[in-house]
Amino acid sequence: MSAEKTSLHPRNKHRFRYDFPELIESYPELKNHVAVNSYGDESIDFSDPEAVKSLNKALLKHFYSISHWDIPAGYLCPPIPGRADYVHYLADLLASVNNCVIPTRKSVKGLDVGLGANCVYPIIGHKEYGWGFVGSEIDSGAIKAAKAIISSNAGLTNAINCRVQSNKQHIFKGIIKPGELFDFTMCNPPFHSSAEEAQSGTKRKLQNLGKQKGKEVTLNFGGQNTELWYDGGEVGFIRKMVEESAAFANQCFWFSTLVSKSSSLPFIYKAIQNFNAFEVRTIEMAQGQKISRFVAWTFMDFEKQENWRKTRWV
Repeated sequence: MSAEKTSLHPRNKHRFRYDFPELIESYPELKNHVAVNSYGDESIDFSDPEAVKSLNKALLKHFYSISHWDIPAGYLCPPIPGRADYVHYLADLLASVNNCVIPTRKSVKGLDVGLGANCVYPIIGHKEYGWGFVGSEIDSGAIKAAKAIISSNAGLTNAINCRVQSNKQHIFKGIIKPGELFDFTMCNPPFHSSAEEAQSGTKRKLQNLGKQKGKEVTLNFGGQNTELWYDGGEVGFIRKMVEESAAFANQCFWFSTLVSKSSSLPFIYKAIQNFNAFEVRTIEMAQGQKISRFVAWTFMDFEKQENWRKTRWV
């Protein structure tokens, strides 16, 4: 039995070390990227985008029955275990206001802000809990790739809807329709404030992987400009998100977003306070040595929460 990653959520299917023979059986092409590392373990080169993409294809096929998944070169290729953690902790957040029961009805609906080309959050959310999703995106190439994944996997076609955000200055406006209800929103925001900062972060990541050695810097997990940086960084992006969320206070139960830097939290709390949210929660997650978290807020008081629960989840 492989060693358990106890830092991951208890329901996370990726709590154990990758079983490469098993994954290769699900996706044979992964074999081309697997080798024994300096510790004597089978692994892949995590600085190689093609290797990371092949691993994701294997994981999505093996654990979530996704037969066809691909992304164009240069787009964000996310680590699946961490993405799954956010989904599972969101399920716990919903359960915390539903008598400790995770709502899994088909009517439960989430909004993934910044769907990306990979469509991973909606895939995991739907496969694990049966939720429906809307994914918003400003990048037409990402939308095209996400739609290709959805249309190539029959179980996703009626579960995930892609919407283009035509105004780059907006997050929820133009996406959430009048009268439309969402049980939660989720987001992996761009956390760099400039292209230069993103490039510097990539260089550090490669150095940590021991792969720098003077070669040209490439993003091992990829990423377009809109995925990696935003004027004002993650604080600027999340402040805008909080501001717009207030206009949809009665159309969504929980708004949420990942927060990469703990130093950003005071500014985010202040923004949420300024728009008079009823409750804010910070949920910490850990993947290996990395500590991450998401912040969630709601404008609904206890009476509105109870009414929402009775009409949508019971």
